[in-house]
Amino acid sequence: MIVLQERKREQSPVALMHTLFTSSSDMATEGTEIAEETDQMIEQKEPENPAPALMDPKEMRAVLLTGFGGLNKLKLTKKPMPEPQEGEVKIRVKACVMKMGPIGDESDSGLNFLDLMVRQGNIDNPPKTPLVPGFECSGIVESVGDNTKGFEIGDRVMAFVNYSAWAEVVCTPLDFVYKIPDDMTFSEAAAFSMNFVAAYMMLFEVASLREGMSVLVHSAGGALGQAVAQLCSTVPSVTVFGTASASKHDAIKHSVTHLFDRNIDYVPEVKKISPEGVDIVLDCLCGENTGKGLALLKPMGRYILYGSSNMVTGETKSFFSFAKSWWQVEKVNPIKLYEENKAMAGFSLLNFLFKQGGCRQVQSVVQKLLSLYEQKKIKPVVDSLWALEEVKEAMQRIHDRGNIGKLILDLEKSPTPLMANDSTETSEAGEEEEEQEGDNENKERMPFIQ
Repeated sequence: MIVLQERKREQSPVALMHTLFTSSSDMATEGTEIAEETDQMIEQKEPENPAPALMDPKEMRAVLLTGFGGLNKLKLTKKPMPEPQEGEVKIRVKACVMKMGPIGDESDSGLNFLDLMVRQGNIDNPPKTPLVPGFECSGIVESVGDNTKGFEIGDRVMAFVNYSAWAEVVCTPLDFVYKIPDDMTFSEAAAFSMNFVAAYMMLFEVASLREGMSVLVHSAGGALGQAVAQLCSTVPSVTVFGTASASKHDAIKHSVTHLFDRNIDYVPEVKKISPEGVDIVLDCLCGENTGKGLALLKPMGRYILYGSSNMVTGETKSFFSFAKSWWQVEKVNPIKLYEENKAMAGFSLLNFLFKQGGCRQVQSVVQKLLSLYEQKKIKPVVDSLWALEEVKEAMQRIHDRGNIGKLILDLEKSPTPLMANDSTETSEAGEEEEEQEGDNENKERMPFIQ
């Protein structure tokens, strides 16, 4: 400005106007050049932070089991979207429950010991990996294959799947798909099918439960144990004996008649209340409990083995612990069964469905159960909801026997950060999970996966 003022004194008005105009033009030109240079810098930086790529509509998210072993064998990945074949229904999954082997081993939840046994490679004829685990889900019908009748796009359904349920989309034969009531949530539907069907068939079609009978069920705090207790309440004067972790007693004490700590010898406790024993034993533990269960049976009683969670200890399977559990299984003498008028049976719902052609019988049971649900006589118990990204943490909760009811994978849920320490874990619902009392010798403590 000082220089400009000095020039003002020396120059004529015309020259002065020319100088001012030239200076303004230079400033405008310089401003334009700076703006252009800034735009170029922005354009150069944009490729460094591109917008997130949209997911290919022909792909879906799924949990993959890459091999048998520890939790590190599970990973979230992308897979091609399946399309329904003739007679199949394509379902957009809203909720699913993890099962990786034939039920049976429904001991504490949907994310259950069966899953652990398959993941650890401890079942006969395991499937080949890699694979997408899971056997039951709920969701909305997205399309149907040729010659598929009875379902329309938009129907709310629950379904059994022969593996591959831990994914955003599944396809399964229409014989394994069932419409759900309008007031049933997708989480309830996912928790409903497997446990209530298994409980109903064992109680009423294998054991012939009737008025005045007594039932002993292990893992009473699990989803199937709670289903058994609810179904028993639909029959007059049925006495339910249950075993469960001491930490679960307060939550489930109103659902069973007599409740015992799973770590004590429950046989003398049952005999104090019912000296003759019980009419029905539902055993998901196996091992030494097989002999105890048979000994507790009344004449004309029925022992049903539907799992073997005692065969699973720790994050990886110990051959010696497996051998110990197997050695404790009492050798059943058929002559002794004959003399004592006792019956022994086994039950695997998924084998019955997928290998033995039992879908029609299961369809009939589902309709009876949905009627009981609509009458408000039964209701599935959901422990907690987990995102697909949290599958490892959910598995850990099963290892620690921390759940009451089913753990559900909610496909619309965002993952929640979880904190871990040496003694307790907290789920996304804020519930502390207590370490299993008396089980430290039988398992390795595994922290939640961060």
